[in-house]
Amino acid sequence: MTYRWAFVPLLALAAGVTLSAAELQPGTVAAFDRYVRATEGQLRAGPFLRVDGLGPARRDEALALMRRGELSIDAPKTLEAGREIEVPGGMIHHWVGTAFVAGATIDQTLTILQDYDRHERIYAPVVAKSKSLSRDGDRFRFFLRFAMKRVITVVVNSEHEAIFTRASDRAEGWIHSTRIAEVENANTPDERERPVGNDGGYLWRLNTYWRLLARDGGLYIQCESISLTRGIPTGFGWIVGPFVTSIPRESLTFTLETTRKQLVRQS
Repeated sequence: MTYRWAFVPLLALAAGVTLSAAELQPGTVAAFDRYVRATEGQLRAGPFLRVDGLGPARRDEALALMRRGELSIDAPKTLEAGREIEVPGGMIHHWVGTAFVAGATIDQTLTILQDYDRHERIYAPVVAKSKSLSRDGDRFRFFLRFAMKRVITVVVNSEHEAIFTRASDRAEGWIHSTRIAEVENANTPDERERPVGNDGGYLWRLNTYWRLLARDGGLYIQCESISLTRGIPTGFGWIVGPFVTSIPRESLTFTLETTRKQLVRQS
């Protein structure tokens, strides 16, 4: 697993330029919230699994891929009244991945997903620290520290709220970030958080939607993420673009693949 985005500040310095901090603007947040509302409306109205909404040929291809133990990854784009939602000063990254694990159960998967105190072990090294903050029935609050490392390291503290629902053959968990702050000098006496929304802009918002469906002698696991990052500064596209756009897919792929492997071991 390669966390390329940590190279961005290093490459900027190597090019003899300085990549300034990004400031999260109210208009950027408003656009992200619009995108989330539209997407969540589609989730409520559409098929439970996105793969079931594909045309017959693409659906059969995706199901065959998952039956071979691989992931089906897609990049949906939510439109509002048939138009793209403009995001001034930022970029929205929307990915969905689905896996199939023969013999796995909903209970096994929920045990993994809801054990937030152990996420630092299950999803290491991406999750460096984790802690359950509270639980009220199927509502959870938890803390995650993300650490992305490749030559240099970028560390992010984040807090999230998750709400899970369950039916006989399916379950889902909708998770929204409530606070995200980049960390300077992590794990040293000089550690401190940068001001929220005035930082490198590598992760400002992160929503994750899990859907579990028991079918075909196993479990389909769908993980969908919507994240918000800074836009690409003028003149920095060749440096920032490839890294900012690769982070969300790599993170979702790692999370879903790690969950699948945990279930394979149990099954």
